[in-house]
Amino acid sequence: MTTDIGLPQTVAALPAVAARRYGDRPAQRHLAGGVWQDVSYAELREISTEIGLGLVALGVAPGDRVCVLADTRAEWVQVEFGIALAGAVTVPIYPSSSADECEWVLGDSGAVVVVCENAALQAKVESVRDRLPALREVVLIDGEENTLAELRARAGDRDDLERRATAVVPDEPALIIYTSGTTGRPKGCVLTHRNLTECCRVCDAMGVMDASDVVYLFLPLAHVFAQVISLGSAGMGAVVAYCSDGAAAIMPDLAALSPTLLPSVPRIFEKVYATVSGLVPAEMRAKAVAAGMAVRQLERAGQPVPDELAAGYAQADAALFTKVRAVFGGAIRQAISGAAPIAPEIIEFFHAAGVPVNEGYGLSESTAMGTLNTLDAVRIGSIGRAVPDCDVRIAEDGEILMRGPHIFAGYWQNPGATAETLVDGWLQTGDLGTIDDDGYVTITGRKKDIIITAGGKNLSPGNVENDLRLSPWISQAVMHGDRRPYPVALITLDAEAVGPWAQGEGLPADIPTLAAHPAVRALVQQVVDEVNAHYATVAQIKRFAILDHDLSIETGELTPTLKVKRRVVEQQYAGLLDGLYD
Repeated sequence: MTTDIGLPQTVAALPAVAARRYGDRPAQRHLAGGVWQDVSYAELREISTEIGLGLVALGVAPGDRVCVLADTRAEWVQVEFGIALAGAVTVPIYPSSSADECEWVLGDSGAVVVVCENAALQAKVESVRDRLPALREVVLIDGEENTLAELRARAGDRDDLERRATAVVPDEPALIIYTSGTTGRPKGCVLTHRNLTECCRVCDAMGVMDASDVVYLFLPLAHVFAQVISLGSAGMGAVVAYCSDGAAAIMPDLAALSPTLLPSVPRIFEKVYATVSGLVPAEMRAKAVAAGMAVRQLERAGQPVPDELAAGYAQADAALFTKVRAVFGGAIRQAISGAAPIAPEIIEFFHAAGVPVNEGYGLSESTAMGTLNTLDAVRIGSIGRAVPDCDVRIAEDGEILMRGPHIFAGYWQNPGATAETLVDGWLQTGDLGTIDDDGYVTITGRKKDIIITAGGKNLSPGNVENDLRLSPWISQAVMHGDRRPYPVALITLDAEAVGPWAQGEGLPADIPTLAAHPAVRALVQQVVDEVNAHYATVAQIKRFAILDHDLSIETGELTPTLKVKRRVVEQQYAGLLDGLYD
């Protein structure tokens, strides 16, 4: 089932539509045996068909849930399409999840099959399998038994699989994304085929990507942002190049692949900014950014760049901006930052450098869609304007509300939570914001994160935390102060920046020692003082503690997209926070 412009209305239809439109053009690019190899759209359809036939042979019925427990890789998407062709529902699990977390998602969704990347991830499932009565089969992408290759080799009735795929309707569940959550058990966001294929129409209408793009994807496919990029790329005919080996491979991959589109989370841009912005003195950097922003504004308006400005920009480009573009492979047409707020200063810097980072906004419950800045319509500091067919309004209490074809069907087997989140068709986002006369939306805070001091002052911690993270010395900052007399902060050090600095100062390079060293504390204090100068006294950080380690996904302090789990951190370091008020 497709629309009049040839875009699919179900994920099950997407492989066939893409194969028909793009044929032998590359759909996937992955590193194998040290060589980057391509999978064409025609090959992707065939592989997905074989996986679908294998799942049917395993007894997977229409509507059954099939979990995928793997890192971002080409096979992840191949399996997802195979699940859709069989009429089943994909349920992602983050590979960083504990065995207990795996048990919750597998058990709550009632999954009958789980596809694991390797034996290490399979072991998590096996350790809790006796408590998962619905789970019948475990398939390994990389393994020696019960492998994905064996699944693909199973014979099956292709006509029957085609009937299954054709029988899928837009409003049936296609994907259940379990929210990471800061408290309580994760809830399963039920995203329909209509929700997911809406991203193809949005990408088409807004020019997010096209068939000429090379999209570099390192984001976890268990996160809805990566899902939208993946499916949108298939709809538009772009090639998706997958991260070859975890976070450490991102920069080498970018150099090797020269992608044109980079979807990312703010932390990646923050770290690159902290590294490259120090290549020139602060005063020179400020002039370079001012010149670059002026040039970009004239270019967008189609106006000529005056000779004097062009000469100033050429100097900045040679001294700094060419190095910035080189970090990303030299061919970036657009980068999209999502999943968490990003400081306007960072966006300005990259726009000036010719690496336009455009901020967007969405939730799992809105299929990662909502608002987006674009190459032709950008207002730095905002999260952009509403995407096509999305209505955005501000409630009386300042909350951002959304509705449209991208809004989820509800939480899996949780009608109470669904009723609280979907009110008269409007998604209650939990974020606070404003909309200006041109339709640009700006987030001012999050309802649950609002700090109300003992003096009754309402503070939004996000801006202060973002400003602190602009420093190359600081990795994470968590502001605290709810029902307290003043704000304080927990700060972690960026080992990549502080380590070399410490060696230059003749200090030990290990983070636990540096976290307690007076010289490092003075370094951080200077950053805090500079940030405080931009805020009213009531919002200033009065005291801080430096942790002897960074926050991490493994400890449960960060989500898989590197957002801080504020409540978890506050509970884990409650004693340390109490000490800041002694």
